[in-house]
Amino acid sequence: MAKQVDAWEPLLAAANAGDARAYAEFLKAVTPVLRGIVRAKGRNLGDAGCEDVLQEVLLALHLRRHTWDSSAPVRPWLYAITRHKIVDAFRARGRKIDLPIDDFVDVLVAETGPDPTEAADMAKMIGMLDRRSAMIVRKIGLEGGSVAETGAALTMSDGAVRVALHRALKTLAILRERHVK
Repeated sequence: MAKQVDAWEPLLAAANAGDARAYAEFLKAVTPVLRGIVRAKGRNLGDAGCEDVLQEVLLALHLRRHTWDSSAPVRPWLYAITRHKIVDAFRARGRKIDLPIDDFVDVLVAETGPDPTEAADMAKMIGMLDRRSAMIVRKIGLEGGSVAETGAALTMSDGAVRVALHRALKTLAILRERHVK
């Protein structure tokens, strides 16, 4: 490995001078070493997490390769970038615990039932209507009254109740659209 590592400096220097072949060889040489470091230091990140960190390291190398001082050894520079990316991954993860949801499918199923906020939402929307329209919607829509009963209570003809109900429902639909957005 020492001979392999000794070749990193000339490869990176040539890559920084514009040699694409040298850059490809440099990445091919350092990637397995960096992968080993990431897996050793970031073993609690899991295989996928380690590969993500390795990709972050390689991206950082690509973006910052011009910052390497060609008179200094490349290995400490590479290891510092790798170490920082591993630390960043642990910071980003925080105290999260990743558990496969498939293990909890039976426990997480919620029983369907009435929406507890539905009545309050309906009352709020109906409250935005004028008094007569609100009464018609409540009597027919919520209390289950007939058009004839509602007309008698409000001294309106059946046709007038139907037209008023239609207009009230149309207004409610418009109000709902405004509040959903």
